[in-house]
Amino acid sequence: MPSDPRLVYSRLLDQRRADIAWRERRHRALGYGRLAAVIAAAVVVWRALAGHLSIVWIAIPIAVFAALVAIHDRLLRMLERRRRAQRFFERALARLDGKWAGTGEPGDRYLDPAHPYARDLDLFGPGSLFELLCTARTHIGEDTLARWLLAPAGPATARARQEAVDELRPRVDLREDLAVMAEEFRTGVDPVSLAAWGEAPALLERRGLHGAVWALTVLGVLGGWALVVYILSLLGAVRISERASILLCDVFLVVLAVNGTFLYRVHKRIGAVVTAVEEAAHELKLLSEVLVRLERESFHSPLLAALRASLDTEGAPPSRRIGRLNRLMELLDSRDHVLVRLAEPFVLWTTHLAFAVEAWRRHSGPVVRRWLTATGEMEALCSLASHAFEHPDDPFPQFSEEGALLEAEAVGHPLIEEGCLVRNDVWIGGRAPDGPRVLVVSGSNMSGKSTLLRTLGVNAVLAQAGAPVRARRLRMSPLAVGASIRVTDSLQGGVSRFYAEILRLRQILDETARPGPKGAPVLFLIDEFLHGTNSHDRRIGAEALVRGLVERGAIGLITTHDLALADIAVTLGERAANVHFEDHIEDGRMVFDYVMRPGVVRKSNAIELMRSVGLEI
Repeated sequence: MPSDPRLVYSRLLDQRRADIAWRERRHRALGYGRLAAVIAAAVVVWRALAGHLSIVWIAIPIAVFAALVAIHDRLLRMLERRRRAQRFFERALARLDGKWAGTGEPGDRYLDPAHPYARDLDLFGPGSLFELLCTARTHIGEDTLARWLLAPAGPATARARQEAVDELRPRVDLREDLAVMAEEFRTGVDPVSLAAWGEAPALLERRGLHGAVWALTVLGVLGGWALVVYILSLLGAVRISERASILLCDVFLVVLAVNGTFLYRVHKRIGAVVTAVEEAAHELKLLSEVLVRLERESFHSPLLAALRASLDTEGAPPSRRIGRLNRLMELLDSRDHVLVRLAEPFVLWTTHLAFAVEAWRRHSGPVVRRWLTATGEMEALCSLASHAFEHPDDPFPQFSEEGALLEAEAVGHPLIEEGCLVRNDVWIGGRAPDGPRVLVVSGSNMSGKSTLLRTLGVNAVLAQAGAPVRARRLRMSPLAVGASIRVTDSLQGGVSRFYAEILRLRQILDETARPGPKGAPVLFLIDEFLHGTNSHDRRIGAEALVRGLVERGAIGLITTHDLALADIAVTLGERAANVHFEDHIEDGRMVFDYVMRPGVVRKSNAIELMRSVGLEI
């Protein structure tokens, strides 16, 4: 397979479009064939009424029509799958063209304002990193990918994911199959509820009570038969004696009383079983199809092989078991039909289904969480593999144990289209006498300071999720990201912008004190440090906070418009350095090159920007 993703996607898209065109021609031909079968049947009936032909010959056009209907239905299903495949490759090409924003799953439900970097780094929402990456078809896969972005993994886990992503990278066929399995909308399966339901103890015991249900069902069938015969006798369809008629009526009343009493005594227990499974297990068809596809695979990387092995169980495979539960759920839905409601006292329909559901839970419930975990991780890895395939020049990061370190060559933001992307080299941290621990970034408005912070933060998130990064090379130690970039006030909460910022700074500072394996060094990314207060307080507070972060082993960047804060680099000596972004005027317009340079910026563009929008300054 060619390495150019655009060539691969374009070739496969052309194949799918050609296949769709061929199937649409067959669709029209089969429609004409069905019409011809109907006409042939009408001719046979007409000839038979005229006495020229036996009506038996009508079996031939009827059989042909039935066969064409079956073939046509299968063709329509395949045609819909090909159309989904066409949309899959069209969306993939749109990602390569930078036209993907607003077309995928934004993941807004994962956005927590209290998270130390999710909002600041645009992880979720329209045009977010999650929307760019996510190709998962189930909520389980989406939840897993979101969790990887929100909680950095250790180097060993990240390297294992890298190997898995690298193996899945060329598997466009697998990703296409997963994408076309379901309708346009994702499944509503709640993995937490389904796993908890599967692990909970059964609410119905099979001993005694289940045998009584079957005995009462036989009795109910007898009572139903008695009712039917009694009604037929009243209509004159059958002849029975008056005594037999009375006996049939008595049998029906006795059965109705016995079964009705039983249902009244067990309805709360049956209702609890039905309610529990309806809340946890719904819309399982897609999950079953995903499992079917994954069960056919074999892998070499340790992580993928372990995930595939976790699907292996004694007896029927997971896909068949989930499919069985899905059929039980469909049968439970049928109990609202009027005919099922009328038959309920005789056949105990809901009660039998409740016992079947509880039998499924006893047999398969304890391993549901394992299946769901494997499915979610496989889909999340496929999402990262799609991103890796579509960006073949993006390397996997290297992980270092040299203390707090982030060393990036030609690093860029993955959400910016390549043609507009300006890359920079950044090196902070490491063991002395390596790079500075703090970069104080100065520059005018719109010059690229905030984008640099987001660039480093997003690539650190990608690296520790197991994905490739947008850089020529990136080497880093495990880092806990803490960002204060998009902090806003809250009218409802009575919180000012400044107070919201210092709360976030407190959160970042607290992160540096976390002990144990989770206490990785902090990468702090602070935009416009304390700009909500006066210059004097800002200068004192910023220097104290930066010094505290550095002394606690953190590394990071701060940006500022206040050139007085550039003196922080002087007071911290070799542990800090000043860098800046510049702009210049061309033909009356502000022009930015977004290139990071050493030192402190010596000019501001605020006046020029105000004049450029028509303000008289």
